[in-house]
Amino acid sequence: MLEFSIFIAYTVLGVSLVLIFFRLVLGPSLPDRVVALEMLATLTVGFIAVYTLSSGVTAFLDVAMVLALTAFLAAVGFARLIAKGGSQDGD
Repeated sequence: MLEFSIFIAYTVLGVSLVLIFFRLVLGPSLPDRVVALEMLATLTVGFIAVYTLSSGVTAFLDVAMVLALTAFLAAVGFARLIAKGGSQDGD
């Protein structure tokens, strides 16, 4: 049963990754792309968590935590850039 759940989790994360990648490439504005990048980092943390469940190696959870914290700091930086009048265009 656990193997089936892990397969379903990988499938959902994979489909989400493809959809987020399209939003990242086709996003009409900078805030759309920033949200897509943040979601990409969140999905990567999800992949790491599911892989940790399937492999049993808990050291990967440390990597997921560091990635989540780094993504949070990047989101704060992008939000400050946009709030201070950064480029709103998709160019």
